[in-house]
Amino acid sequence: MSGPPPGPGPVRSMSVGNGPPSAGLPPHNGMQSQQGSIPATGAQSQQNLNQIVLEYLSKKGYVRTEAMLRKESDMTPVANGGPMVQSNDVGGAKYTKAFDLLRNYIDDNLELYRPELRKLLWPVFVYSFLDLVRDYYTKDAESYFATNKVLFERDHEDDVKTLGAIRLPTHLPDSRVAKLYMENKYRLTITLMPFYNLVQFLENKMWDGGQVVMDITREHMTIITVDRAITAEKSIAAILAGRQGDDDLPAEDEGIPGHNPGHPLTQRHDPDADAARIRLTLGAYPQDPDLLEDVRATLQEEDAKSDLRPGQISLLEEYEQRIKREPTDDGPSRDIIPLPPSLARDVSMEVQKVVEHRDRYKMEGRTGGVGPAVSITMYTFHNTYDSINCIDFSGDNQLVAAGMAESYIRVWSLDGKPLTSMIPDTSTPPSSSRRLVGHAGPVYAVSFSPATANPDPNGPPTHAQYLLSASEDKTIRLWSLEMWTCLVAYRGHDNPVWDLQWGPYGHYFLTGSNDRTARLWSTDHIEPLRIYVGHDNDVDCVAFHPNNLYVFTGSCDRTVRMWHISGGNCLRLFTGHTGNITAIACSPDGRTLATADESGSIILWTLETGRRKKRMRGHGKGGIWSLSWSVESTVLVSAGADKTVRVWDALQETNESASKAADGSVPNKADGALTTKGAAGASVPGTKKAAKEAGVSADQISAFPTKDSPIYKVMFTRMNLILAGGAYLPPK
Repeated sequence: MSGPPPGPGPVRSMSVGNGPPSAGLPPHNGMQSQQGSIPATGAQSQQNLNQIVLEYLSKKGYVRTEAMLRKESDMTPVANGGPMVQSNDVGGAKYTKAFDLLRNYIDDNLELYRPELRKLLWPVFVYSFLDLVRDYYTKDAESYFATNKVLFERDHEDDVKTLGAIRLPTHLPDSRVAKLYMENKYRLTITLMPFYNLVQFLENKMWDGGQVVMDITREHMTIITVDRAITAEKSIAAILAGRQGDDDLPAEDEGIPGHNPGHPLTQRHDPDADAARIRLTLGAYPQDPDLLEDVRATLQEEDAKSDLRPGQISLLEEYEQRIKREPTDDGPSRDIIPLPPSLARDVSMEVQKVVEHRDRYKMEGRTGGVGPAVSITMYTFHNTYDSINCIDFSGDNQLVAAGMAESYIRVWSLDGKPLTSMIPDTSTPPSSSRRLVGHAGPVYAVSFSPATANPDPNGPPTHAQYLLSASEDKTIRLWSLEMWTCLVAYRGHDNPVWDLQWGPYGHYFLTGSNDRTARLWSTDHIEPLRIYVGHDNDVDCVAFHPNNLYVFTGSCDRTVRMWHISGGNCLRLFTGHTGNITAIACSPDGRTLATADESGSIILWTLETGRRKKRMRGHGKGGIWSLSWSVESTVLVSAGADKTVRVWDALQETNESASKAADGSVPNKADGALTTKGAAGASVPGTKKAAKEAGVSADQISAFPTKDSPIYKVMFTRMNLILAGGAYLPPK
């Protein structure tokens, strides 16, 4: 086995297209006649004549005639000036031979290299099929697709279904997926050794399908070659230690559209640039100096009123420590994201946050290798007849709201007390719930404005004052929770609005819609302030960064984008999910992003570099509908359609191979249902039954199944308690 040729650095780029060949791929072996030159042989003359006719037919648009001429002439290139090398492979036979050659080479390769080489099969399969369709090999295209699609139905289910409906060249411009592949280059990252071994193999098998694979690579793919570091996840040392890496899932920087994480504003890979080409400002939002002094004064008054328990620090000390932990040179400017002047309500809210932060249940880290215990309060809604679309809890833990398929919103008090109104109404008796009517379609998202508990009944109100709702009727409505009426209807989206969220300090809110855009709004403007455009499909979920400077959008195109809230430009593009994105949550420290998809996977991303931190598995298929972080950003909780709440250790280093059972068996990855439960609702480790808990990664702390209630919302409070809400759906 020959080693890689010398190169200028550890990272190289092979961009294949109409330019010169690069990164070791040889040029086409076909003869090229210079201007004014006369071919020397009759075979070459006939070849040049055929080429001229084909170019003429292509220029005039006679696609069928061109395809027939190609098929009948059976053109083959001349090798090294020698005699013509005849080949009868055209159409489906040509591409089938090439695909089988590549597949057999990968299967016979070293186990060390197989995972990354397998990533070549999908783009070669897609572009071979599209070329067959484009050249009118209709029957060959159908046979080729039907034979090989089974290899990709798990990881590329939606694309396989969409491409399977294509039959004729006229279908190509009408297919979004086909256009996406034809108009973009498929991007792959492969380490140097397997890449150069592959190139050498294809050169030796030029007339057995190697030329076809190389032509597809040049025209449709961009391959980035990197050196294999000893500390990398797929290094030899890692594999010898039993860490196999992601052998069945695409890497975070693979696929369409071609991109490099951290380099979303350029399509050219810069080998000398760091992963985080665009530096982010991830520090905390600076507080108003006047507010800061008012909070300090109020905390001093509170400390004077209460006696400290043994080992308990004062509120003022807690506040000062928190400010010292927040770097001042890594925060956004208040001029970029202006907020309204501070009020007495803001002072009371900050004071209560300090109280809750000091007295919270702390989850600093693992103790003796055991993850922290958590407590969950589950609210189950009965007799809903599957009409609840969404749920949200207020920040003061007093209210819960549900958006209904019947176009209204129902708000309940969690303690059962009557909901009061500033507008006296003697016609109806006091009730612990209210209906908000105004939308003209199903309500898909609700969100309470920021709030905190207020232990002082004589102080400024800090409860939730407003509720936002999004609907199929394309509008967002702002509701007053003091008068129980609609204040504003925001219009701007062209299609149903799927999700919305308040900013961390109120005033601003973000929406995502079926029109493939996300929009930033402020409560005092009727029109959106920013429109974020770039996704190729619906924007299904949205989230704010804790410092209010960035927003995140997740889409049915299986990507997540990070946007600058004011500039409107995309700063990070995260790919790697194999299903539509269903939930997003940014950690309170602003350093890590959690994203979830409908296939049951959760991925943690490091925002500073734009790269994937790890993938966590355990949920069943159907969608993870809600994510929430603990105050310390060390524990993540998730919930969704599989009727479970799962708690994850965000700090533990792990990968998919860690989910291998203690008895050596490999879990089935098709289902995430629990089979063995302990006292806390978690699976019992170290048992053979626990091995049947499909695809559960080692960083899952515990799992809490419900009886028959899909969970729409799960939320960490500022005291590190967990609230969950779902609707009971009896078995049919």
